[in-house]
Amino acid sequence: MAFPSPNPHFTPTRLLYLLLLLLLLLLPSSLSVNITTLLSPFPDLSDFTSLLSSSLSSDLSLRSSLTLLAVPNSFLASTSGLTRHLSPSSRADVLRYHVLLEYLSLSDLARIPPYGKLVTTLYQTTGRATNDFGSVNLTRDPATGIVSVRSPAPYSPSNATVLGLIKTLPYNVSIFSVNSLLVPSGFDLMASETRPPLGLNITKALIDGHNFNVAASMLAGSGVIEEFEADEGGAGITLFVPTDTAFSDLPANVRLQSLAADKKSVVLKFHVLHSYYPLGSLESIVNPVQPTLATEQVGAGSYTLNISRNNGSVSINTGIVQAKVTQTVIDQKPVAIFGVSKVLLPKEIFGSSPEVTPMPGPPISEPPESAPSPDSSMSGQELSSPPGFKEIKSEAAGITALWSLGVASCCIGLYLMV
Repeated sequence: MAFPSPNPHFTPTRLLYLLLLLLLLLLPSSLSVNITTLLSPFPDLSDFTSLLSSSLSSDLSLRSSLTLLAVPNSFLASTSGLTRHLSPSSRADVLRYHVLLEYLSLSDLARIPPYGKLVTTLYQTTGRATNDFGSVNLTRDPATGIVSVRSPAPYSPSNATVLGLIKTLPYNVSIFSVNSLLVPSGFDLMASETRPPLGLNITKALIDGHNFNVAASMLAGSGVIEEFEADEGGAGITLFVPTDTAFSDLPANVRLQSLAADKKSVVLKFHVLHSYYPLGSLESIVNPVQPTLATEQVGAGSYTLNISRNNGSVSINTGIVQAKVTQTVIDQKPVAIFGVSKVLLPKEIFGSSPEVTPMPGPPISEPPESAPSPDSSMSGQELSSPPGFKEIKSEAAGITALWSLGVASCCIGLYLMV
């Protein structure tokens, strides 16, 4: 019995050539996302780097084109309220405000028009910013060449001056130092240091509301309740709390109490929005796909809730469970607590459960895709660096170029040998 001969065009050498070519294509993108590594050689940015690595590592790993505004230790020390008084989720939002979703080079900043340039930040993508106040406005003084960064909100006291270019990976990542922490509109670090705590005891509020004893017990036993109460001092929170009946109606194969502690914490955070929404705002919400506190813990795009108005009531769809808001437990800005008819089970954990089936209801809306900002044109005469700028040359671009040249040479040589 004759066997077909191997394909003469498919040889180990050609396979190696293809693998090397694939490595050549993938290398630049892998270099561009490791922000912590890029910042590590700069000890004066160590405090800011530590905050980023503990709060935004998962968010930054998903981005391939950005500009980071880093605050040196000496300037960060003057706003120590960031680490002492803000909750972890509010602190992460302040840091997201320093991540611009557009690559900007030093020459791009030098060409900013007199009327300024509005740039979207990572904080704007959370849906918690009012209007476009999650963006920053970059302006350049034509007389001095100094570039300033400020909130587009009227009369905002938060602003900073760009000090210099720290690191760059062309067309992917640039890191500038600024002389002040930028605070989004709606956050007040100074007020957080002086005002007394709001003092709302969420567990007590649920017990007083009746029919929420199971939820109150789980929240108190998990330890996440302290984080929820700390979030009252930032943008506020909205909790969706299942009734005792909702817990008793869970399918037999869904055992919340048997989950590992970290997964149980994620499920509980899945019931919380990191913004204050009264009932009227939920009924007319503009973006139906809302991130939760679990989204902030695990990563962007996961553990979201789809909120819509359906048959005169607010519906909440997780992808496998649809619940509705049954009552308002507390609506006292900045905290809103609503009772819901079902336990909100995230599909990321319970999606494969055969007895948890999607409930009928309106289709889930997909989150709108953010259009990437076009890169500034590089044509025209290069302008000189403005006063006060100190550009530290990046070795990363040179290393990438040498690596690419070497791999490309190997690929060409192997191909000619075949």
